[in-house]
Amino acid sequence: MMHKACAAGLAAGMVAMLGTGAKAQQARPADAGRPTAREVVAAIQEHVGVPWAAETVDTFKAGAPDTRVTGIATTMMATMDVLQRAAAKGLNLVITHEPTFYAHLDTPEGMPQSDPVWAEKRAFIEQHGLVVWRFHDHWHRRDPDGIDAGMVRALGWEGYGKAGSDSPFLLPETTLKKLAAAVAQRLDSPVVRVVGDPEMKVRNVGLSLGAAGSGRETTVLERDDVDVLLVGETREWETVAYVADAVTLHKKKALIVIGHIPSEQAGMDECARWLRGFVKAVPVEFVPAAQPFWTVGR
Repeated sequence: MMHKACAAGLAAGMVAMLGTGAKAQQARPADAGRPTAREVVAAIQEHVGVPWAAETVDTFKAGAPDTRVTGIATTMMATMDVLQRAAAKGLNLVITHEPTFYAHLDTPEGMPQSDPVWAEKRAFIEQHGLVVWRFHDHWHRRDPDGIDAGMVRALGWEGYGKAGSDSPFLLPETTLKKLAAAVAQRLDSPVVRVVGDPEMKVRNVGLSLGAAGSGRETTVLERDDVDVLLVGETREWETVAYVADAVTLHKKKALIVIGHIPSEQAGMDECARWLRGFVKAVPVEFVPAAQPFWTVGR
């Protein structure tokens, strides 16, 4: 956890760097108006609205934290494609929701650092002066959850429920097939899969984005007021099998699997929108992670 005195000093510096005080802005030369990556993170810690945890994955993953920021890219996942597009736009601070290096702690178990993909990705970040920082734990801990808020906006479900709430969304009645098609279209996901009767009438929809795990997913599905659950990704031998059995037993249950990236992508667009509220000195853009899958027609 950041020391209080240090945090206070950094926050004071951000008044000029991030444009939160007109007098401070005038006092600084224009060429000194760009914050460092470390100062941007300090401002995020000040604005996020939840206590900063001592143990968190929300840390710098690559690059020099004291690099002056020319622009910020928010993204669901800092893939090579995202890094290349960010660098081409002059966005040298990449704020990613998910890991950059193929493991939760960004150190792939059993993979040597000489692995050609891992090594070339690190080299690209260094050569282009990029800084990568992860924003996962605390963005989820906001009220409402930052990812949920962005996804509800993208789905067009405002007014049908509360982002971050455990209660289901009460939608206008439709069929499972039509709901799945609408979700795929709104979230631009080519890999939506469905378990359940396509003609089943649905209204009560639960939301479990990312990869919450079967325990949380089945707990939601057990509720009488949930017809269908939307998930990001899930194990086929756990939640998928549970819903398949429920369908065989003539229970009114269904599952829509969106894919992990499209299930949280809009949450980092929401992050860019939020950052623009207090980061004024540099541009902030959402750079979406490309959905890597393509499907074979049947």
